[in-house]
Amino acid sequence: MAVKDRVEAVLNVGLRVPSIMLLDVLYRWDVSSFFQKIQRSSLSNNPLFQYKYLALYLHYVGYILSLVLLTLPRQHLVKLYLYVLTALLLFAGHQVSRDYVRSELESGYEGPVYLEPLSMNRFTTALIGQLVVCTLCSCVMQTKRIWLFSAHLLPLVARLCLVPLETIVFINRFSMIFTGLEVIYFLASNLLVRNYYYGLILYVVEVYGLLALGMSLWNQLVLPVLFMCFWLLLFALQIYSYFSTRDQPTSRERLLFLFLTSIAECCSTPYSLLGLVFTVSFIALGVLTLCKFYLQGYRAFMNDNTMHRGMTEGITLLILAVQTGLIELQVIHRAFLLSIILFIVVASILQSMLEIADPIVLALGASRDKSLWKHFRAVSLCLFLLIFPAYMAYMICQFFHMDFWLLIIISSSILTSLQVLGTLLIYVLFMVEEFRKAPVENMDEVIYCVNGTYRLLEFLVAVCVVCYGVSETVFGEWSVMGSTIILVHSYYNVWLRAQLGWQSFLLRRDAVNKIKSLPAASSTQLEQYNDICAICYQDMNSAVITPCSHFFHAGCLKKWLYVQETCPLCHSQLKSQSPATSVPNQDTPAANQSPAGQEDATANKKQDDDTPPDDGKEEESVQQEGDNGPVMSAGETSSSSSSAPLHLVSQQ
Repeated sequence: MAVKDRVEAVLNVGLRVPSIMLLDVLYRWDVSSFFQKIQRSSLSNNPLFQYKYLALYLHYVGYILSLVLLTLPRQHLVKLYLYVLTALLLFAGHQVSRDYVRSELESGYEGPVYLEPLSMNRFTTALIGQLVVCTLCSCVMQTKRIWLFSAHLLPLVARLCLVPLETIVFINRFSMIFTGLEVIYFLASNLLVRNYYYGLILYVVEVYGLLALGMSLWNQLVLPVLFMCFWLLLFALQIYSYFSTRDQPTSRERLLFLFLTSIAECCSTPYSLLGLVFTVSFIALGVLTLCKFYLQGYRAFMNDNTMHRGMTEGITLLILAVQTGLIELQVIHRAFLLSIILFIVVASILQSMLEIADPIVLALGASRDKSLWKHFRAVSLCLFLLIFPAYMAYMICQFFHMDFWLLIIISSSILTSLQVLGTLLIYVLFMVEEFRKAPVENMDEVIYCVNGTYRLLEFLVAVCVVCYGVSETVFGEWSVMGSTIILVHSYYNVWLRAQLGWQSFLLRRDAVNKIKSLPAASSTQLEQYNDICAICYQDMNSAVITPCSHFFHAGCLKKWLYVQETCPLCHSQLKSQSPATSVPNQDTPAANQSPAGQEDATANKKQDDDTPPDDGKEEESVQQEGDNGPVMSAGETSSSSSSAPLHLVSQQ
């Protein structure tokens, strides 16, 4: 069943490629220049070539027929090709009959064919050929009525009945006309009369709209694969036509020029340009798929990202081709412009590869996976993404004159290399921390500085690109599309980056201020607490105390505050605490406490003097709980500590 489905899928694409090729040929065909050539040739007296408007109408009819063939269902399309094959076989049969009649006229013998050996040989050969044609037509059409395809046997039967040769000529013409009428009848009755399919299309448009019709045709016709096959066929024919006319070997530089000019020749129409766009999309998809497979193996196909399917690269190529008027240029100029556009597409592919590799490399550095092969694959890909974009930017600067588009390519390559360098630095820091078997002090600060540095460099590069584009637009050639691209680039790569960077800085500053406002736990409090940090599950040699009397590592709580401003255990709000309202350490002398703390201590002392000793102890313990909150021990916080990690992981 799977093999049958694959064969049907191949037929669904392969049988529709000729219709797109016909559309491409009709787009290239200039009716006016064609008639000018006809008028200068010997065909100018032919009645078929004397009416220009008739040929123009036939040109539009060809468009309509091509679109009809493109949208036909697969079953009807197979039938159509069988009819075309049958018509070609009938044409071959009539060619055999015409050649036989011509040879008989040249011989001039009108006697019985069995009396002359040469006439008998000609008759036998023609008869065998006609029988083979009739049999093949019957098999293709799957019918036992073989007489439907035997009209071209009439000249042979007439010759066998000793009909004069002049009459056989008219019989041959009659058989040809009769066969043509049969073909027209079959096409009209079995193809063009089947209007229910197009009635269904109209029904879908009325009920669901044009969008639903477009999606249905997109899925049914498999347009991306169809246009890709069409373009690859054009490209193969272009390469074959070049090498078939060349006898001497081609140098490496000549091969590169041949490659670019062949691509330029194969994108001179809107149909071939769409074919190139889908071909580039599938090539980008293949490269990104290989990148995922190289990093993760078969696990990479479980979580597929829709942004890494090559669509970005194809859309980029289409936008640049439309903006620069690619199909209207000459071949040499088109090849030069295509080289620049392909550089931009390669830069986009490298950026997508980095987006795939970055989380995998950082996850390997943060985890305790000791598989050397995994680390080698990740680091080797990062090194490639570090070196190749820089080399590409160097080659562009060497061979091209700088303009706005080349600056975009170079900036994208530089940004990719900077991002890879930042990823490798963070990976090295994680690995150093892993080999030390102990947390590195201020690791979060170091990672923030590394990320902030290359983010700042990215922002500066984006600002330089915008400034260069604005200057080129103001003092150079202005265009609507160029100005639009500058505005989009300014919004997404300058304004949004600046806004996100400033928000990240403010969140980090607020988190640091909150941590500084919280009191640090003393060694006595840590001994009384006798528990682990509920965020990282590590022992606490130092900690801070929240207003709700929960103990955490300062670094762990700071990372948590980047996400939300609540306690990880009880979810109470953690607001910045002023020194007057902060929780005092129990083993700190009253002289080192705040004024509010000293007043509370004086009031407690007076209350102790006015009450009995036993009651004073109870009230002092109650007052201590009222001021500092209940300090939970390891046993009291066991339920909270056990339930916090799942919530913490989900929040992070």
